[in-house]
Amino acid sequence: MESSQKRKIKSSNFPYIKTMDELDCSRFEHLSEAFIYELASCDFVSKRQNVVMIGNPGTGKTHLSIALGVKACMQGMNVKFYTAANLSNELIEAQEYKELMKIEKQLSKIDLLVIDELSYLTFNRHQSELLFKVIADRAERRSVIVSTNLKFSDWVTMFENTTMVTALIDRLTFKSHVLNMNSDHPYRAEQSNQGSNN
Repeated sequence: MESSQKRKIKSSNFPYIKTMDELDCSRFEHLSEAFIYELASCDFVSKRQNVVMIGNPGTGKTHLSIALGVKACMQGMNVKFYTAANLSNELIEAQEYKELMKIEKQLSKIDLLVIDELSYLTFNRHQSELLFKVIADRAERRSVIVSTNLKFSDWVTMFENTTMVTALIDRLTFKSHVLNMNSDHPYRAEQSNQGSNN
C-alpha cells in the first residue's frame, strides 16, 4: 500500500512535498480550520467538485494545493500538479507534435488536476483555448484545484477572449469551493523577515 502511495505522489509532479500537518491554519484569515480539514478529507474529489483559491502572493495557496494533492494520493487517487504556464506550454508542444489528444486523454483520467499560479502571465488566444478545453472537459467529471492572485473580474487581463473567460469561470465555479486566501500578513513575507532577523 505504502509503495503505491509513494508512486502516486512521485508521479504527481509536485515541485516539493507539503503536508496538512505543516499547515498553520490560524494563518488563513477567511477560512476555518474545520473547513480546511473537511477539504482534506478529499470528499470534494469524490464529488467531482473544484477548489478555486484566490489570494495575494505568499498566503499559502500552493502549500494548501500540494497538501490536498498529497492527501488525495494517500487515498489512492491520481493527481497531477502543474503551474498554469507549464500546462499551457505542454499543451502547445503536444499540439505541435500531434500528441494533443494523447495528453488530453491522460489528463482526463486524472482524479485531481492542480493548476497553480494562474495569474502571472498572459495567455494568447491559442493557449487560452487549449487551457479552456482541458478545464471544460473536466466539468462535472473530475476535480480541479486552481490557485490565482487575481479576483475573477481581473481574469480578462490574462486571456484575450472575454467570452471564454466568462465560460471558464462558470465551469470552474459550478459545484465548487471558492476560497478567499487574501491576507494582510502574507506568510512568505513574514518568514523571509524572520530569516533576515536571525
